[in-house]
Amino acid sequence: MKLEITSPDKQIFSGDVDLVQLPGCDGLFEILHNHAPMIASLGKGKIKVQDEEGKLQYFEIRGGVCEVLENKITVLAE
Repeated sequence: MKLEITSPDKQIFSGDVDLVQLPGCDGLFEILHNHAPMIASLGKGKIKVQDEEGKLQYFEIRGGVCEVLENKITVLAE
């Protein structure tokens, strides 16, 4: 899957990933390969990203929006 995390100032992350965990407004949720299309609001918290080699990265956000479509995840974060 492709993941792009963008803030108003710059692009924070762009690359291929196996798993993304996001802080939704109602709690955490995960996105895996072939996830159904969706748009979700994000709350304050950490985005957990696992790349194709199993390495974990975390990104702190204050909110935003996430779109999942055809194995591409786009996060517009504050």
